[in-house]
Amino acid sequence: MTIRAIAWDIDGTLVDSEPLHHRALVAVCARYGLEIDPEDQSFVGVHICDVWDHLRPKFPIAVDERRWYEQIRAYYAEHSDSLVPIPGGVEAIKALAAAGIAQICVSNSDRAVVDTNLRSLGITAFLLGSISLDDVPAGKPDPAPYRMAVDALNLPPQSILAVEDSITGMRSALAAGLKVALLGATAPSNPPHPHFYLANLSEIPELLKLPALDV
Repeated sequence: MTIRAIAWDIDGTLVDSEPLHHRALVAVCARYGLEIDPEDQSFVGVHICDVWDHLRPKFPIAVDERRWYEQIRAYYAEHSDSLVPIPGGVEAIKALAAAGIAQICVSNSDRAVVDTNLRSLGITAFLLGSISLDDVPAGKPDPAPYRMAVDALNLPPQSILAVEDSITGMRSALAAGLKVALLGATAPSNPPHPHFYLANLSEIPELLKLPALDV
C-alpha cells in the first residue's frame, strides 16, 4: 500500500536532545546537593521516572519529585537554543508537506518537552499535530501512541510510515500496524525488524517516490 503519511518520533530522530536533557539533569540535581558527573552517560535514554527512582535515595536533602521535574523542564526550555536538529529532518518535513503528505509527531516525552522541541525545529506549521506522553495511557513500546496517531490521521495504519531511532519506538509502531523506517540503528538481532533502514532522513522522499531533497 502507498505511504500517505509520516509519523515522526522526535528525540533522537528529529533533534539531538539527549545532551540538553543530561545537562538539565546535572544542573538541577546540583541545586539539591547531588553531584552527577557531566560525563556520566548512564542516564542517557532512560525515562525520567526511572531516573527519579534511581536518584531519590541519593539526595542529601528532601526533594519534591514534581518540583524537581518542573525545574528540569524549565532548564530544558531555557536552553533550547542549544538543541541541534538531526541532519535532513526539517528539510524532509518541508518537502513532504509541499508534496501533500500528512505528518504528525509521536513522542515519548511529556507535552512541555515536545512543544519546546517543535518550537526549536520550527516545524509546527507543517504538522497535523503532535502526541506526547501526557496524551496517552501508556508510552512506547505500548502501541497506544501510534494508535492515537492513526486515529488523528484517519488513514489505514499500513499507509503510515513511522520514522524512529529506537527499538522501543519501532516496537510501538509495529504493534499499531504501521510501517517503520529505523534511523541510524544497528539491525536488531531478533524480531521484530523494521521495513526500512535509514542512514539519513533525506532518504525518505525516495521511499515515497518523491524528488530527492536538496540538503
